[in-house]
Amino acid sequence: MDFALPEHLSNVLAEMDEFIEAEIKPLEREHIQYFDQRREYARTDWENGGVPARAWEDLLDEMRRRADAAGWLRYGLPARFGGRDGSNLDMAVIREHLAHKGLGLHNDLQDESSIVGNFPQVIMMDRFGTEAQKADWVEAMLTGKRSMAFGLTEPDHGSDATWLETTAVQDGDDWIINGRKRWNTGVHRATHDLIFARTSGEPGQARGISAFLVPTDAPGFTVPFYWWTFNMPTDHGEVELNNVRVPADAVLGEIDRGLEVGQTFLHENRIRQAASSLGAAQFCIDRAVDYANRRMVFGKPLAVNQAVQWPLVELQTEAQMVRLLVRYAATQLDQNHHMEVSDKVSMANYRANRLVCEAADRAMQVHGGIGYSRHEPFEHIYRHHRRYRITEGAEEIQMRRVAQRLFGFGKAKR
Repeated sequence: MDFALPEHLSNVLAEMDEFIEAEIKPLEREHIQYFDQRREYARTDWENGGVPARAWEDLLDEMRRRADAAGWLRYGLPARFGGRDGSNLDMAVIREHLAHKGLGLHNDLQDESSIVGNFPQVIMMDRFGTEAQKADWVEAMLTGKRSMAFGLTEPDHGSDATWLETTAVQDGDDWIINGRKRWNTGVHRATHDLIFARTSGEPGQARGISAFLVPTDAPGFTVPFYWWTFNMPTDHGEVELNNVRVPADAVLGEIDRGLEVGQTFLHENRIRQAASSLGAAQFCIDRAVDYANRRMVFGKPLAVNQAVQWPLVELQTEAQMVRLLVRYAATQLDQNHHMEVSDKVSMANYRANRLVCEAADRAMQVHGGIGYSRHEPFEHIYRHHRRYRITEGAEEIQMRRVAQRLFGFGKAKR
């Protein structure tokens, strides 16, 4: 068994670092208020529902423009979309590497922004869209002319998505949608919201749910407020749909099989989310070790105390195990249909997301009072990554997925 990474990745990471230093770090230094202790205040439009400030998002747009011009933004996409056919393993290693560099304009996960883009919506469109939809959507999403929020969760239904109450009823060639959605991330700037609604069947059935590309300016589509969260700014809108009419070509994928579209989104996100959490965890561990070696207490380095050493040893050991699991799961995802290895992806995701929260908390503890301040990045890392233990499927749901495979619920044991 060979644990070595593909040969091309070392050069890719080195070239990427050169690009960051030449093109992104100077831009970051010009707008340092978004990355130092003022970051949450500067990034948030407090008087407009707590959504991201437009100047902050304009800066992210400029970062993506530079990354796209340099050939990095689309790395993980197929060559036909201007990408480099980057594999899931490539993306896992890259996402870990970028997060390991710490907070910065090169990779700000609070907004899911990175010089190497994560485009699950593009992958969904490629797999499920018609040729006309692909022509209208793919390049437009990559350049920012179109954007898609994700409307699956509801006020009364989250992980139990097959019980959603939003409905779509056919009226001639059109569909009439009624319902409510929660946590529609990015809907404040999105041109469309991907709304999942029941079109047939009974509550609890996976079949009978369809996915609709709903324009956010459609009559009857409203965003009454945004949820203020543990991590600000917020772009998680509450959405109401009252007799929203969309044409037949607004359907993404097959009628009654919309959950297949949603599952693609989740699995593409989960493995890359896990890699980012791993990288951020390693950043916290490294910073804590460095500080413990430099900090003098009672006339000697803080690092000589086993009470400091052992928790960090445990975290470093866990990080190495998670790294192997993430890369294994990514390799399996490259070689198999995503549903066949969903348990591996779930294992990697929930363990990595739990690890980064523990690592950020331990880094705060090692740093003492300064670690608790916003002058260090640990509170920001914790607040951001804590949501990953809920989004894209709560860790309990992901453990349930592993249990289904482990105990053979519904399928032969693997």
